[in-house]
Amino acid sequence: MVDGSQVYAIGDLHLPGSMDKAMDMFGPQWEYHFEKIQADWYDRAREQDIILIPGDISWAMDLEDARGDLMAISRLPGSKIIIRGNHDYWWKGIARVRDALPAGMYALQHDALRIGEYLFAGSRGWERPDSESPEPETDKIYQRELIRLEMSLQRARKLDPKKRLIAMCHYPPTDAQGVETPVTSLMAHYQVSDVVYGHLHGYSCCGAFAGILDGVRYHCVSCDCTGFKLHLLPA
Repeated sequence: MVDGSQVYAIGDLHLPGSMDKAMDMFGPQWEYHFEKIQADWYDRAREQDIILIPGDISWAMDLEDARGDLMAISRLPGSKIIIRGNHDYWWKGIARVRDALPAGMYALQHDALRIGEYLFAGSRGWERPDSESPEPETDKIYQRELIRLEMSLQRARKLDPKKRLIAMCHYPPTDAQGVETPVTSLMAHYQVSDVVYGHLHGYSCCGAFAGILDGVRYHCVSCDCTGFKLHLLPA
């Protein structure tokens, strides 16, 4: 890895897989959305940079149908690190996913990655049990995701206790006011510098927490929240 790497993030690409799923059904801003993303990506990112993609990568239902989307991402500059989102139904088994990834793409699940001067960790997360309309299984899944997140953060700190650690979640780790949650407590405990997350779209972007909580910076990077542009993390 060349010195001077920058870290960008963009989530919720929602590429079509093998389906004819036009994203402009969610609003005119989504028309040709991947073309917009690619134009910005080529304009700003370099091969030595790192791009984080916190889930909802493809609408594909199985891995074979997701391969084209993964290849399209792989052709863009930089190293890419991905985690699973709630709509990544094609992600069935981390070993199979890693075997299918093109060169320069990495998938995190229960583990961590070191690239140059950075450590990367993350987990999908889940809807908070105290949300307005939790499903019956919400608390069980949320607790399981907390265990997975801590496993990843622990692995990162075993790789290096002092390097800068950047974490990814798919689900928002806190609410619009930035209240402390079990997820944010873990991020602070393991001295994470920045957390990127997605999942939110449309008007929800306005209520996404972006700021510092317990010394950790939080960034909402769903692609429509960033204007279909890469979000640059501070140096």
